[in-house]
Amino acid sequence: MRTKSSKNFRMLDIYVRLCEGKVVNKSEEAGKSGVDERSIQRDIDDIRAFLDEYRTENSLDGRAIEYDRGRKGFVMTGAEGSMMSNSEILAVSKILLASRAFTKKEIDTILEKMIEGCVPLKNMKLVRELISNEQFHYVELRHKTRIPDRLWEIGTDIKEHNLMEIRYSRGDHAEETVTRKIEPVAILFSEYYFYLNAFIVEPDGTGGCVHKYDYPAVFRIDRIREYRETGEKFQVSYADRFEEGEFRKRIQFMYAGELMRIQLKFYGENPEPVLDRLPTAYVVEQKEHEYTINAEVYGKGIVMWLLSQGSRVEVLRPESLRQEMKRQAQETARLYG
Repeated sequence: MRTKSSKNFRMLDIYVRLCEGKVVNKSEEAGKSGVDERSIQRDIDDIRAFLDEYRTENSLDGRAIEYDRGRKGFVMTGAEGSMMSNSEILAVSKILLASRAFTKKEIDTILEKMIEGCVPLKNMKLVRELISNEQFHYVELRHKTRIPDRLWEIGTDIKEHNLMEIRYSRGDHAEETVTRKIEPVAILFSEYYFYLNAFIVEPDGTGGCVHKYDYPAVFRIDRIREYRETGEKFQVSYADRFEEGEFRKRIQFMYAGELMRIQLKFYGENPEPVLDRLPTAYVVEQKEHEYTINAEVYGKGIVMWLLSQGSRVEVLRPESLRQEMKRQAQETARLYG
């Protein structure tokens, strides 16, 4: 039976406390364990050797044991490779708060779990202080729908290729709902909301189903009033699988629609706002303070973004999009008389 004074127990106890961000004082440790300080030093040297060997196999692990003169003891510095650093935790916390994707109760729980699980004990207070003001003033969205459980359940249906039936509330008439039979293919997040990408299906006359459109519909998950599995499966070949990453590059504000190839002119010194906003965009011609840019986009959400750019952006083609921009500009001008 191992006792608290045994070398193995003593060394593990020191290691755990170092990982927690605590200071190990050699003389105090020796007195507590009933051994001399040289034994404690050997324990620390063994832990150092373990970390050195572990680091050769795990290059991202930056942990080391150092003596802190100000605190009069040994401390662990660096971070374990598989854990997030303090900077990463702070950055992710800020992104989560800015997203407004969760209810107040949900965001508080998520942040606390992240900090408790990933931040060294000695830095917890500082991280909490750095996000406390924004967390206190956090404003949840009006729908107040609990999302995480839905994400997991719908994600499971996507993975298992389960046909679903949903009752969906339309944005312009929230009190009205429609029922759709769908093939769920992806979950995305954009501008405050989680969305379900799914192909709407309809009977093919032979007992099966066919896609109603060639492109997936987009449903805001908080507007799905009810959802259930139909007990049927759908098949997706590898070649025809839906790639949400590619879809994400081409859609603005989650407005679905057909794929469109557009060309526009950007007037300014740096086209970075266009290139960052439209991941498929590339410059085909450059003049002084004028860039011709091509891109691929889905749907009509692009109109909303283009309007936000004012006179910095001019649509060249397709002609239908150019005319739509012209019509929108004229309507806006009429509002301001």
